[in-house]
Amino acid sequence: MDIIAEDFFASLMGEWSKGVTLGSTALKIGIIIVLTTILGCERARNRHAAGLRTFMVVGLASTSVAIADLYLILAFKVTFPFLSAATLIAIAIIGANTILFSSKNQLKGLTTSVGLWSTAIIGVVLGLGLYTVTLIAYCVLMLCLTVFTRLEKFNKQHSSHFEVHLELKGRNLLQEFTATIREFGLKIDDIEINPAYANSGLGVYTVALTVADKELRKKKHKELVHALSALDCVSYIEEIT
Repeated sequence: MDIIAEDFFASLMGEWSKGVTLGSTALKIGIIIVLTTILGCERARNRHAAGLRTFMVVGLASTSVAIADLYLILAFKVTFPFLSAATLIAIAIIGANTILFSSKNQLKGLTTSVGLWSTAIIGVVLGLGLYTVTLIAYCVLMLCLTVFTRLEKFNKQHSSHFEVHLELKGRNLLQEFTATIREFGLKIDDIEINPAYANSGLGVYTVALTVADKELRKKKHKELVHALSALDCVSYIEEIT
């Protein structure tokens, strides 16, 4: 309760870091720039839509409006941080517009969108002077985007269910493909034709599969996909991640 009542790091740094002063404002802006630079570099290195500049701008904007809200609260006794709330809503809307489906029915931009929104929340928390909460939340966010990503990929590779983008050499070969993979030990849960390839002459589908054979469950998805790519009727196949 002591950390909640008075921020731990703010109490260590002293009164100059609290409220809305030149020193505290410079400190908060400096901290958010450093944090978002690290986060943005990680996102850019992994070739995500939002990179270094996007995360820095989002962090800077959210921290700035939170400082303005803090000033209004202290100077004019405003009881609700309207600027911060409006900024979080705006960033959520912008982030939602970055989510899309690729031509292979792969969902793109969801993690980036949530990451931007989370960065904005961290910026608001920092702008309000909660340094301890900021650092804890930022560390957890970085863990989610780095370490837990590897755990997620591991779980997906060892799951009994996965989806593939399938391109057959002809639309009349779907029945042959389904019969073959059933013999192979895979169960088809769902098949959807991909409208993006309607005029290509190929039979292009999104196929949801379940590994029914116990021995096949010991293999990774990429091994199963590689085996399916060797079928005569298959032009191209890859897992949708």
